[in-house]
Amino acid sequence: MIEIGKTIVSRELIEEKFVCDLQKCKGMCCVEGDSGAPLEKKEIQTLEKELNKILPYLRDEGRKVIEEQGVYVIDWDSDFVTPLVNKKECAYAIFEGEIAQCGIEKAHNDGVTTFRKPISCFLYPVRVQKLKRFDAVNYDKWDICKPAIALGKELNTPVFKFLKEPLSQKYGQEWYEQVELVATELEKSKETQG
Repeated sequence: MIEIGKTIVSRELIEEKFVCDLQKCKGMCCVEGDSGAPLEKKEIQTLEKELNKILPYLRDEGRKVIEEQGVYVIDWDSDFVTPLVNKKECAYAIFEGEIAQCGIEKAHNDGVTTFRKPISCFLYPVRVQKLKRFDAVNYDKWDICKPAIALGKELNTPVFKFLKEPLSQKYGQEWYEQVELVATELEKSKETQG
């Protein structure tokens, strides 16, 4: 673990390789899991404010669940999460062919909403755990992401580089540059040892 600012960063973010491969995984992170995507309070406020702009991008099933349950639910861990359709896919998931994607992000890409998608989704495969004094920033390995690990190795892209934009959005450019510095130092130490 590496301490950077108010975060404790897993070395796996630097050492492991990862690049999403939607053609192979089919966006299953929007479909599989025990509960919906974690939401921050400010994201809930944004969803409530911009929901009417996002709804036309969603499937009927997703709109119905949001109408019945709201823009978020509280899961068994007492976390705010996106609601699910039939205890399976995220209510905000849409399908283009057999690939699950985010309806919120599609609305954002069309310039309809300022909200891109929940930061927990944008950061995946990184999961953030709030501790008393720090955020624990960890790499979450999941079997459905095996194609992303293979592509990351092929392209030699560390997790943190693949996630430059969302990590910078969450913690700032200066924080991201600190991670880059740590990665450079770790690489140098490997070279001197090897």
